[in-house]
Amino acid sequence: MKERHLGRSGLLVSRLGLGTMTWGEDTEPDEAAAQLVAFVEAGGTLVDTADVYCDGRSEQILGHLMRELVDRDRLVVATKAAIRPDGRYDGSRRHLLRALDASLDRMDLEHVDLWQLHVYDPATPLEETLSALDEAVVSGRTRYAGVSNFAGWQIAKAAAWQKAWPGRAPIVSAQLEYSLLRRDIEREVVPAALDAGAGLLPWSPLGRGVLTGKYRTGIPAGSRAAGDQYGDFVRPYLDEECGRIVESVVTAAEGLGVSPLSVALAWVRDRPGVAAPIVGARTAAQLSAALESEDLTLPGEIRAALDDVSDMSPPPP
Repeated sequence: MKERHLGRSGLLVSRLGLGTMTWGEDTEPDEAAAQLVAFVEAGGTLVDTADVYCDGRSEQILGHLMRELVDRDRLVVATKAAIRPDGRYDGSRRHLLRALDASLDRMDLEHVDLWQLHVYDPATPLEETLSALDEAVVSGRTRYAGVSNFAGWQIAKAAAWQKAWPGRAPIVSAQLEYSLLRRDIEREVVPAALDAGAGLLPWSPLGRGVLTGKYRTGIPAGSRAAGDQYGDFVRPYLDEECGRIVESVVTAAEGLGVSPLSVALAWVRDRPGVAAPIVGARTAAQLSAALESEDLTLPGEIRAALDDVSDMSPPPP
């Protein structure tokens, strides 16, 4: 698997990241182990987790696998903080540094490679939140700092604050939802991240699973959209407009002799500023299908057609 620099930093990451949000809930430890082995054998390095994923079990499983199965030095370990277990946002210095210490304990690590602010907390002064990133880097608990789910102006403000004084930890990454079904971030969020020198880490690059084509004829039993927990998460992408985009992806895939998943993933992987889409698979088989996209580069005419059909910008006045 090829590598890319994360933004304007010197950190190299594989151009596909492994998401672990379901580890410890929908994905059992044995299945997580199979995923991690397959990912590393394919040349993958970037593994993304968070302190709130499955109440910390995701980090615990990852830590166990790094002790028993995969050499930690082969991985770029990324985690996040700023959401309390009760769902409240908390960007205070007190909460963030305690959360980072807890993450390190769960993974049995001295440091992570990338520590990200999971959300923007409007109730805490941004300079206080960012001071926690500085402390984490200076103390050696993380090597790099990033943000997640920030609006464009929030990325710009955070990056400008960090650049205003020598020694502050720069913002090297921005994790956000980005796919053929979610391109509205191209108006402000993506330009802000590019200007700040932050590499994009798209989450849900397959449109919450819809771009795989599995919902074309209905909602399959056992799928996320069929359940209570994730149903509301998937259904917004099951409307007629999204359906047209999915059909275009399927048509492109048939013409290229690949899967719709590979087409959708290759499209977002090669967008300007993208370092690595984060793929969260429930099974090793699903991950293997995503890894197949590594060999695909979309022809220019197909990319242009997908750009056109998925353009959700408002018409000119």
